[in-house]
Amino acid sequence: MPTRDEPWPQGTPCWVDCQVDDPAAARTFYSALFGWDIQDAGAGGYLMAMLDGRPAAGIGPKPDDMRQMPSVWTTYFAAERADEIAERVTKAGGQVFMPPFDVLDVGRMFVAADPTGGAFGVWEAKRHIGAGVFNQHGAYCWNELHTPGYDQAHEFYTSVFGWNYTEIGDGVNFTYSTFSLPGDKHEVGGIMDASSLGNPPYWLTWIQVDDADGTLNKATELGAKVIMGPDDSPFGRMGILQAPQGEVLGVIDPAKAVGEVPTGA
Repeated sequence: MPTRDEPWPQGTPCWVDCQVDDPAAARTFYSALFGWDIQDAGAGGYLMAMLDGRPAAGIGPKPDDMRQMPSVWTTYFAAERADEIAERVTKAGGQVFMPPFDVLDVGRMFVAADPTGGAFGVWEAKRHIGAGVFNQHGAYCWNELHTPGYDQAHEFYTSVFGWNYTEIGDGVNFTYSTFSLPGDKHEVGGIMDASSLGNPPYWLTWIQVDDADGTLNKATELGAKVIMGPDDSPFGRMGILQAPQGEVLGVIDPAKAVGEVPTGA
């Protein structure tokens, strides 16, 4: 069981949470879908989803001034000093929605958007390091940006986090790169050219499951909509769903990989 007890390296996707209109309803949905033990976190109605006794994800209410915005899943990147990363975001052409702030004694954070419009969070760990479990059923395993501004996104995140990229698509039918941290070849996420899809830019959270078909069927029974899949891929059998309150996430069973990774890997 992959677990972690120390803060994640800077630039790593370290936490995911969703902001919804009705956290109680989301609690019911996700506990049934992934088997999460969802507990009150004791601050502002925030809920902590636990898996095998370790934090896996968060569920929170939308801020009062964001009630008109869609429900979303947010990817957070680890930072040694959130204030320093916020300055880099601004210098690189991104937008910081509010200055970094302390979340009690658990961490310091801010939410921003890259120049293409993809929103993300930044987390400086204190008492809460982020995810304590990953890459197993019910835990996040991958985070990827879908954006029409593919090259611009590369430049921005290199300026902010120093990411290195490996192209794995053919550059024609599928343009996709994985990213790794400075001095490390281990892939920690991806960026996809989504210019042909016509969707707003967003960071997609992928949750690992043991049975993608079964999970998507169960999600439908619980009121969600399947918007892609299930499909076979070299990375696993996968699908994308829209939860009852509108937030979008992916599920993938990496044990059922089919085919070869596209040319360019």
